Amino acid sequence: MAIRTRRGRGIPAANGKGASLRVVALGGLGEIGKNMYALECNDDIIVIDCGLMFPDQELPGIDFIVPDITYLEANREKVLGIILTHGHEDHTGGLPFVLQRLNVPIYGTRLTLGLVGYKLREDSPLLEFKMNEVKAGDVLDIGVFKVRFMAVSHSIPDGVALSVETPLGRVVHTGDFKLDSTPIDGRVTDYGAFAEEGDKGVLLLLSDSTNAERDGFTPSERLIGGTLERLYRNYRTRRIVISSFASNVHRIQQVVDGAARFNRKIAFLGRSMVRNVELAKSLGYLQIDDRMIVPPEEIGRIPDNQLVIMTTGSQGEPFSGLVMMSLGEHRQITLGEHDAVFLLASVIPGNEKLVNNTINRLFSIGCEVVYEASKQTHVSGHASAEELKIMLNLVRPQYFVPIHGEYRHLTRHSQLAQDVGIPSRNIFVLANGEVLTFQKGAKPHRRDHVQAGAVLIDGNAVGELKGRVMKERRELAEDGIIVIAASVDRGGSLLAPVAVESRGFFAQEEDRDIFNKIRTATEKSLKEFSKSLESSSS
Repeated sequence: MAIRTRRGRGIPAANGKGASLRVVALGGLGEIGKNMYALECNDDIIVIDCGLMFPDQELPGIDFIVPDITYLEANREKVLGIILTHGHEDHTGGLPFVLQRLNVPIYGTRLTLGLVGYKLREDSPLLEFKMNEVKAGDVLDIGVFKVRFMAVSHSIPDGVALSVETPLGRVVHTGDFKLDSTPIDGRVTDYGAFAEEGDKGVLLLLSDSTNAERDGFTPSERLIGGTLERLYRNYRTRRIVISSFASNVHRIQQVVDGAARFNRKIAFLGRSMVRNVELAKSLGYLQIDDRMIVPPEEIGRIPDNQLVIMTTGSQGEPFSGLVMMSLGEHRQITLGEHDAVFLLASVIPGNEKLVNNTINRLFSIGCEVVYEASKQTHVSGHASAEELKIMLNLVRPQYFVPIHGEYRHLTRHSQLAQDVGIPSRNIFVLANGEVLTFQKGAKPHRRDHVQAGAVLIDGNAVGELKGRVMKERRELAEDGIIVIAASVDRGGSLLAPVAVESRGFFAQEEDRDIFNKIRTATEKSLKEFSKSLESSSS
């Protein structure tokens, strides 16, 4: 199906004469998350994805990070829309903040828009936004661009890759993908569509690099079904608690199917888990008998061997369902020796300590915990090295840019491209802010740069925290703080002894004499201040 939107201004000739194509990386290069790329041709810009990234320990108090869109704001009259490849937060989570500054139409598949719409209404209830649904196989005419949507398999349903026809040539963006021949929903990556684009001729391929370091092929998601079958059999007498990513609808479906086979009911806990289950069920992406679902308040009425609880917290998030259970602070669930806990997710780099702390607490209260990689409790949603080479061979691009990954992933992916015959001079490992420019009759170059940093989100405060405030937070974390309190009268005379308190240092008892020196110095300063007041009044 063809979808048409407004045409661009000053459309270049079909042969691309006089046109230039700029590929602008605003996020997702040299990092996992914050994915955002722009394609610009003369007076038209389309944006691909708008993700967020979670902070590390170097950013205390920050909730998450979104791309800097200063460049897009400066060219807002050119921006025709944001096209989403799938519904994961690292590709859509920046929308509530970006749309407040750049409110343009959004294009995405049904489940993607369902998740985005819920998030926008929850986080930005006053924001008016326009969403346009597309599906694999559709072709979207938007400005000078013609976008073809192609089905890909990933760890969330309804993912798509994009083939963007421009006056300078065709650009293929894979989105996040894997070549799973037996996906849970039967929706395989469309090899034929990629091959067709390759036959037409592809100027540039932008491809997911997350698993470029992993040899071979990524296992099928169906592998988890066998793992769950064994776990259900091994823990027949226990109540089963499963933690997973709330967005992995395929995995939720397998948990539900296993529970049904073993005559167990299921309860969903955690706001994002409940929200995503309700949405996926209403849109037909999740098949579950309503009679299986147990409301949270009725969990205590179901025998242990007849219940599965599915919740969030596989990454040790502080206020997630599983973490609250491990702390004994959950309102509906008290865990103990009668529980077996399965973590059906791999640990995101940087979350190891949070996850390990959660696992230790679960063991300490008597739970059996299954989390080891050897138990095959997780498979990735991203293509490994051999699949990436297959994609390169299907598309056969003239030029290649690896995206979505840390620098080591991008570098390894560029080496894979050379292995399949793409010359190194035609491969560009870019950084955020770099611009790759194509012009008719000239070699592409990367001389231009745009502003493409990180905008830090702390509650309702947006973007003003990176400098002074973050410096102060790090200094407090590293050096601690001293507070001096003095009660004085109008004349500046002390009414009580000076109080000195510290947090974060002076742990040794012998350092306490410094406090006495601080008190003495403070009292001396106050006496001098009091004398100066007396002399001025006289």
